Amino acid sequence: MFNRRKFIKATAISAALFSMGKKSMANGITIPKAKNIKKPIVISTWDFGVAANADAWKILSKSGNALDAVEQGVWVPEADETNQSVGYGGLPDRDGKVTLDACIMDHLGNCGAVLALEHIMHPISVARKVMEKTPHVILAGDGALQFALEQGFKKENLLTPASEKAWKEWLKTAKYNPVINIENKLYDKAAPQKLPGNQYNHDTIGMLALDSNGNLSGACTTSGMAYKLHGRVGDSPIIGAGLYIDNEVGGATSTGVGEEVIRNVGSFLVVELMRQGYSPEDACKEAVMRIIKKKPETAKNIQVGFLALNKNGEYGAYAIQKGFSYAVCDEEKQDLVIKGKSYY
Repeated sequence: MFNRRKFIKATAISAALFSMGKKSMANGITIPKAKNIKKPIVISTWDFGVAANADAWKILSKSGNALDAVEQGVWVPEADETNQSVGYGGLPDRDGKVTLDACIMDHLGNCGAVLALEHIMHPISVARKVMEKTPHVILAGDGALQFALEQGFKKENLLTPASEKAWKEWLKTAKYNPVINIENKLYDKAAPQKLPGNQYNHDTIGMLALDSNGNLSGACTTSGMAYKLHGRVGDSPIIGAGLYIDNEVGGATSTGVGEEVIRNVGSFLVVELMRQGYSPEDACKEAVMRIIKKKPETAKNIQVGFLALNKNGEYGAYAIQKGFSYAVCDEEKQDLVIKGKSYY
């Protein structure tokens, strides 16, 4: 039976909560409202994200949309042959083949991905074509290449002389020995070949952007673990693992050993924690702690980091090991690099 007194009381409480303006309660979302929402803004993983952010900012600063910004931004490391963990120049698998993974996601929940793609300089753009031109989310291997060529992408040799040399050096022992935070060591333009071949490992650029219209998008692209088994795919192109966007809440991306991110559906977890009211940094920390709790011995010897951005333009990161860095670009600062907090 309808109770008018209870209805009036409930309505009054709801009105009071709304008028306080402290939290958004729509659809169960409890993100604290910021007085001044910071937008546009773009953030990305690792120090090499500075150059990527700069190109994304060219779009965001002119009121462009976040989707175009993240695509253009990650083109930079994809085409940088000195960055041996992303795109052209990426270190190959154990068979000497450079295979690329990428995904992209917009504010409407549309997404696209390519897995184990060979011979294409910009897998992120192929992923966007998958999102916009097909009814699918993921294309893989030869099928992804066939689709890319049909869409007009140029077939190229992605194995540079430097990466081929490192691979041949690795073949002498064929010992898989990942190095934590190899990403920053690899990105030494003055001497990109200092480390012996069997020391190189991997990593990713994950990028998140909030545009002037308040819409979020994200992109993630990598050449994956160096000297991996042919066909291995990590978290980077998996929606919910390497990248996730919810325009009501925020976005998250990951970096490091993808197998552990996949097992915890890491980026989705970070976004859902932000939905519950966690700050971006605290959400990233909780996702890291889930990994450590499940596999404490494994976690001691690997790196996994998460980076998050919420609808207020607030950002944060957390990693298992020290050394994880990320780049931030907004109206105040275009080349800010922050060292993320860590468990160890």
